Amino acid sequence: MNMQVPNVIAPTPPRSLGDTGLSVVMMRDILLKTMFRMNLETVSEISRQIALPIPVTQELIDLARTQKLLEATGTLHANSGGEMGYQLADAGKARALDALSQSEYYGAMPVPLEMYRDQTRRQSIRNIQITRQRLTSAMGHLILPDELLDHLGPAVGAGRSILMYGPPGNGKSSISNGIRDAIGDKIYIPRAIEYAGQVITVYDPIVHSAAQASEDDPTALRRSSNRFDNRYVLCDRPTVITGGELSLDMLDLTYNPTARTYTASLQMKATGGVFIIDDLGRQAEPPQKIVNRWIVPLEESRDILALQSGEKFEVPFDTLVIFSTNFHPNEIFDKAALRRIFFKIKIDGPNQEMFLKIFAMVAKKKKVPLDEKALIHLLKVKYPTINNVYANYQPVFLIDQMIAICNFEGIPYQMTPELIDRAWANMFVRDEKIIH
Repeated sequence: MNMQVPNVIAPTPPRSLGDTGLSVVMMRDILLKTMFRMNLETVSEISRQIALPIPVTQELIDLARTQKLLEATGTLHANSGGEMGYQLADAGKARALDALSQSEYYGAMPVPLEMYRDQTRRQSIRNIQITRQRLTSAMGHLILPDELLDHLGPAVGAGRSILMYGPPGNGKSSISNGIRDAIGDKIYIPRAIEYAGQVITVYDPIVHSAAQASEDDPTALRRSSNRFDNRYVLCDRPTVITGGELSLDMLDLTYNPTARTYTASLQMKATGGVFIIDDLGRQAEPPQKIVNRWIVPLEESRDILALQSGEKFEVPFDTLVIFSTNFHPNEIFDKAALRRIFFKIKIDGPNQEMFLKIFAMVAKKKKVPLDEKALIHLLKVKYPTINNVYANYQPVFLIDQMIAICNFEGIPYQMTPELIDRAWANMFVRDEKIIH
């Protein structure tokens, strides 16, 4: 896999139990729960699952053995390089069950909140350098006016918040995705974090991509070949995209009462990356209410979350938030909310010249030959019926329609006034009353 070397400082692997920043009791209980749930026996298997280097895992196993919770099986595993096996003693099973009744969490050791804060600072979204060339190449599939990139570049480089507004169908969502692609480097995402003895899982394979772990090689002479703390996963900067389905409770921790575990909120999963709120104004919650939820995070780079007990705590807020709406900002926000959004960029429809440029580019890509008569018919007959309002989605829509008709009629791809009429008929719904 051709992987870009991250520009950020990697979290160092712990060299001892003390380096983890966690309480020994918590680590011991996670070890016992993991061995119990996953039926593990060898140090290398256990090390991989609890995400600690082999020497530190051995230290933890030795500690559990002195407490008579683990015992050596006395068998050497040939398929594991002749490793000694370990199993839970009766007291260890009892302790594992007791710990599971308090929290079902097992597996990777969490990262203390304080350490997570430090790593977030080291890989902040505000440290990235976006050049015009990088942004242009990420938006290569879009034809955008230069002045739009003039506004967009500094907005992305600041890593703050952007409001994109304008009529539908002009590529606000595509531009948001282009911004995500332009950022393009990698950061370290914790598998889970710990606060006040509670574990909150953060790493989510649905949100975090290109995951790579750093593992010890049990056959290595020096058994700590980790290149970074394996409690983290090396990922692309994350992107969370939400639309009309966004509700305010998605921005809080999710508590699973059966497992007694927490899952990070959506914006916490987006830390170090991009959070896109598409179609603002289509959610069940009013837009003003949604933006109010972001006021403290946007202004102070910190978010406040709450545990089941009601105890509130602060987590870093390090996210480029992109709001995208088809409404005029003055219709959905008050002035105080607008003031807090750092950049406001209008994404407008193309003029006729730009429209033709996009149309020709799409036709060439989809192998549909341009026809002068058909284009004149489109511009002089069809567009005047909608006051010559062009949108970026229309060229793709019309050409795809003509391709579908040609496939159905069994004729070579072509463009004629008649095909334009048939394609146009599917772009708009006729205004009429339907009698029930």
